[in-house]
Amino acid sequence: MNTAGRLGAYAAGLVAVFAAAFAVGGAVVPDSTVAAWTEASSSEHGEHKAEDTTTAMKAEEVSVSGVSIAASELRLGSVRAPSESGVEGELAFEILNVAGNPVTEYETAHGKQLHLIIVRSDGSEYRHVHPVLDVATGTWALPWQWKSAGTYRVYADFTALGGASATLTRTVDVAGTVTPAPPTEIKTHDTADGFDVSITGELTAGTGSDLTLEITRDGEPVTQLQPYLGAFGHLVALREGDLAYLHVHAHGEEPEEGDVAGPTVVFTAEVPTAGRYLLYLDFQVAGEVHAASFVLDAGASPVSTSEDESDTSDDDHGGH
Repeated sequence: MNTAGRLGAYAAGLVAVFAAAFAVGGAVVPDSTVAAWTEASSSEHGEHKAEDTTTAMKAEEVSVSGVSIAASELRLGSVRAPSESGVEGELAFEILNVAGNPVTEYETAHGKQLHLIIVRSDGSEYRHVHPVLDVATGTWALPWQWKSAGTYRVYADFTALGGASATLTRTVDVAGTVTPAPPTEIKTHDTADGFDVSITGELTAGTGSDLTLEITRDGEPVTQLQPYLGAFGHLVALREGDLAYLHVHAHGEEPEEGDVAGPTVVFTAEVPTAGRYLLYLDFQVAGEVHAASFVLDAGASPVSTSEDESDTSDDDHGGH
């Protein structure tokens, strides 16, 4: 039994002792009084549980992003795009401040002022693009055409001038017949434009997990990976279910222009909960960017047994 549990049991025991004492002495303890004692005991025990739950929830809130249209006093405005697939048009939006005015100044991160990630709600149709900012109006835009119908999540990942960084998201519905294709099994290999890409490593909730991506072509290691967005690869992780957006960091120093590497790139990912995650790798060879996708399951975080062992020890000696 943990400390909170022992305190609750002890308080409940006191209620019984005092009630019995009053009865032996011929006093009558009103039901309302006993109820009040019991409620106070339960309340104190409940407060410990509530604190534990609240702490866990706060940790979860801090560890995920990309699940809200607003954060850091910034908001993602409406996303304008073609309403059906196969139609050429433009995708455009603004980032708004607390006054509702478009933000027009941004800092550069990973080689760009804003990264736009778009994926269908079943995890398919992933795209990582970089719209152009109209400084006069604060509008980000780029030519756009949907490949298929469905509901899409649009993520804007950026740092506004002054240091307010955020990953904001909205959904966009694209008319047409939809055949969802959610992942049903683990996927550790993919083929992207003739490149064979594999991922190794295990995800564990609540801790940093190293993931190694290896790229080959026609059975030969690819050693001409070029820098892309400040690294030799860019990895995005989304949690299946709510599609929470997770930042994943590549190992090593930021490469210089002209540097090459391969065939492996190592990343550290920290996932907040056990469950399934969708991962997308962007890499560049000979000036062309390619994308590969994977599906991994994260195990539960290790649970320390020190407290349990201490509780067992206390229980064993409780009668002495």
